[in-house]
Amino acid sequence: MEEIEMFLEEAKELMDNSVKHCKQELLKIRAGKAMPNMLDGLMVEYYGAMTPINQVASVSTPDARTLSVKPFEKSIIGEIEKSIINSDLGLNPQNDGEQIRINIPMLTEERRLNLMKLVRSEAENGKVSVRNVRKETNDSIKALIKEGASEDAVKSAESDVQKLTDQHVTQIDELVVEKEKDIMTI
Repeated sequence: MEEIEMFLEEAKELMDNSVKHCKQELLKIRAGKAMPNMLDGLMVEYYGAMTPINQVASVSTPDARTLSVKPFEKSIIGEIEKSIINSDLGLNPQNDGEQIRINIPMLTEERRLNLMKLVRSEAENGKVSVRNVRKETNDSIKALIKEGASEDAVKSAESDVQKLTDQHVTQIDELVVEKEKDIMTI
């Protein structure tokens, strides 16, 4: 039945989005080395509107332990500095009037373990999202029985949904292994 195929396509797309979102969230967790995307979640007040930092400044990494933030307009350098200080990243920016330099400190063992917990928590959120898609898709497929779909077709479709779920959960697990390795590398 084409309705079942449609549900399966939609489920795959939603699960792919869940994995993609999980990957984005994991990228925000710093792993001891400087990466420009560490500041992606930060917003800066720019002409009265909250604007992502990467739209008002260029963020680069001159070396493995330093972030450089160069605003497109010097007038907002203070706002950028304030945004970094007030964030939960635990970074200490140094403003020289032209740009902001941020030295990324070495991670302590305790901080590494906290980051690992955060990674696992984000991964679990991703898995829950994938499982929610599975449940909604299975409910939609079961509803087709009332519309005349055969039980065999429904069982087969549920099996396909479970395979999709397993694939996406495995992808999230692989992201976690990669991120944990990144965090534990000194």
